Amino acid sequence: MLASKNKKIPRQPASSPVARGRAGRPTREQAELRHAELLDRALDMFLDKGYELTTIEAIAASVNMTKRTVYARYTDKAALFRAAVQQAIEHWIVSDETLKSLETDDLEGTLMAIARMRIAHVMTPQGIKLQRIINTESYRFPDIFNAAYEQTSKPVIDFLADLLRRHTAKGTANVARPTMAAIAFLSLVVSGPLRIFTSGNTLSAKDIEDRITFSVRLFLDGVLSRKN
Repeated sequence: MLASKNKKIPRQPASSPVARGRAGRPTREQAELRHAELLDRALDMFLDKGYELTTIEAIAASVNMTKRTVYARYTDKAALFRAAVQQAIEHWIVSDETLKSLETDDLEGTLMAIARMRIAHVMTPQGIKLQRIINTESYRFPDIFNAAYEQTSKPVIDFLADLLRRHTAKGTANVARPTMAAIAFLSLVVSGPLRIFTSGNTLSAKDIEDRITFSVRLFLDGVLSRKN
């Protein structure tokens, strides 16, 4: 069914042709949407069939493209794979502004907010896809693990480390190695739920909150300043 002339549809399904400009060529925005669709579908197929069994021909056909069109942009399957993973990574990046908005004067409250944010990201379909593809293919492409760490985890670790340094300077915490402590914190609060979600299992909202509360308070038991 054709869309009404007065109704804008930001993204067409894979089976529907993208609306063309007057000269029969897609606009830049339409081309970008088609490219994003290609990378989304590629990631799904790499997850479903694995890297070895997935072909550029099958990916192209799934979004009504020719393999020549795909090869014009990506020299080989590895380049397409890396681009699909990079797009998934970019969906998972948290801005500095978002991290700063979570901070309050209360260290426990700030850590709780960061833990909730990270677990919420892990629970999203895109987050689960990204973790699964890293788990299954990083032995073949170690650079995707490094890219995901540098762009998604490291900024949070750096923010947490700075937060702990500032609380140590104020005397409200006692952290000799803030970066190591930040890494330990994320591992403590995220690793367990991450394994559960990527295995296809779920946690209730109450279970998630219980885990966050326990993990944050356990971490704080090790970093809060003790009064003699």
